[in-house]
Amino acid sequence: MFSVRFFRTTSGNEPVRDWLKGLAPEERRVIGFDLRTVERGFPIGMPLCRPMGNGIYEVRSSLPSKNEARVLFFQDGSELIVVAGFIKKSQKTPASELSLALSRKRSFQIGR
Repeated sequence: MFSVRFFRTTSGNEPVRDWLKGLAPEERRVIGFDLRTVERGFPIGMPLCRPMGNGIYEVRSSLPSKNEARVLFFQDGSELIVVAGFIKKSQKTPASELSLALSRKRSFQIGR
């Protein structure tokens, strides 16, 4: 079993947690449920979780608002470090989100 941990910046902010707080309660509930499922069963496959390359995975959540949310994370020992979250607006995951996730992963690994 893994535990989910939110990436924290050097100034102590947790950007993904802040993003989640901005969502409607029912959307947060769906994403939280999906994260818990991944936490308990990782590695888990489609349709809930998918590898994105370079050790980054995405949790795929279908929200009540008919939007699609994505939460990006990587595995560090027994922890799943959540590094990015966004509402998907196109078929393909934006390169900027993958780049941000990789940057935060590197930052996390350097800061240990």
